[in-house]
Amino acid sequence: MKKNILIPAIILALAAGGLLLAGCGLKGFSAPAAAQGTPAAAPAEASGTTANGRVVPVQGAALASATGGVVAEILVPEGGRAEAGQAVVRFQDTGQGAAVAQAEAGLSSAQAHLAALKAGPRPQEVAVAQAALDAATAQLARLKEGARPEEVAAAQAALAGAQADLAQAREGASPQELTAAAAEAANAEAALRQAQAAYNLVEGDANVAARPEALALERATNNYQAAKARYTQLTQGATAATIAKAAAGVRRATAELDQVKAAARPADLAAAEAEVRRAQAQADLVAAGARPEDITAAGADVSSAEAAVARAKAALAALEVTAPFAGTVVSVPAHVGEYSAPGVPVAYLADLSGWQVETTDLTELSVVNVHEGDPVTVTFDALPDLKLAGKVVTITRYGENKQGDIVYTVVVRLDQQDERLDWNMTAQVDIAARP
Repeated sequence: MKKNILIPAIILALAAGGLLLAGCGLKGFSAPAAAQGTPAAAPAEASGTTANGRVVPVQGAALASATGGVVAEILVPEGGRAEAGQAVVRFQDTGQGAAVAQAEAGLSSAQAHLAALKAGPRPQEVAVAQAALDAATAQLARLKEGARPEEVAAAQAALAGAQADLAQAREGASPQELTAAAAEAANAEAALRQAQAAYNLVEGDANVAARPEALALERATNNYQAAKARYTQLTQGATAATIAKAAAGVRRATAELDQVKAAARPADLAAAEAEVRRAQAQADLVAAGARPEDITAAGADVSSAEAAVARAKAALAALEVTAPFAGTVVSVPAHVGEYSAPGVPVAYLADLSGWQVETTDLTELSVVNVHEGDPVTVTFDALPDLKLAGKVVTITRYGENKQGDIVYTVVVRLDQQDERLDWNMTAQVDIAARP
């Protein structure tokens, strides 16, 4: 014998009377048929869904900074209109502008270095390197050739002159020089006596010092002393110092002559050959230009500098909070001089040309009965006389946990607008269910 199985209760909504009828039965047991002459009840229409909502603009945004900072300027006041991309709030510059200038200078330097490497050596650089090579080659050739006849002759003449000076210093003055010096001293003495006699005639004058006789006497005295000193020097002969100086001149001239006649030393030849090789390598290096890897490295430096400029400009641009679309700044909670943390709204922007309504408490049990396109009637707590029709345009597919309930947001587009509506006004949303 089979046991009876309890069938779950079936709840039917009666559209006409709004009553609920609950019934139960056993397996194999049918509900009694309706009394004869009484028509069977028609299936009831599903009831609608009601939710709370709030008025939001068709397009709105809370403007915030990703970095935060101290507010320096409110560029668009509350109630003002902002175009797309226009700065609404600006933060204080704490060095971002200087960082951009520094980064741009670094980029210019890197670009100039890369351009110089790509351009290759200038003609002047090639000419300088070639001239250095020619000079080194000529010096080597000169060392290998030895002294030229004219260089030997010049060195020999210098030695002869030094030897003559020494001989003269040792011999002293010639008779002719002594005679001439004595005559010069005698003439100077005679001139002095004449000047002295002329001076004696005017010596009693109070202004004798200003007279020409005084000047003539002074000159005659000086000439006599000089002539006498020269004569004395000639009679005494050359001093030891003069003779030593002349002898040193002879030795120097002799050494220079020996150096000119001597062949180049192996060390000098080796040094000259090394200088030729160095100059040749330098000329080849200049002519070859930059290596490919140097150009690649310079290009990487330019890319790095460009990235630094981009970062610096981004940091500078972050000082301004801009409008993502054209609209009206409906609220500015930020104040000049105050610090605003990252992510905290500093202004609210809205396109006030149209409003829509978003539900705030539509649970998962109710949202399954709502579909896009469902007709909606919206009433407003602040405007009890206003009732607007609309339809469901969007249903979010992600539910949020609010006080233990999973809540979904439904967006309602209004068929008509009313100038009295404002952002975040509360509303009641009645969504008509489909049959």
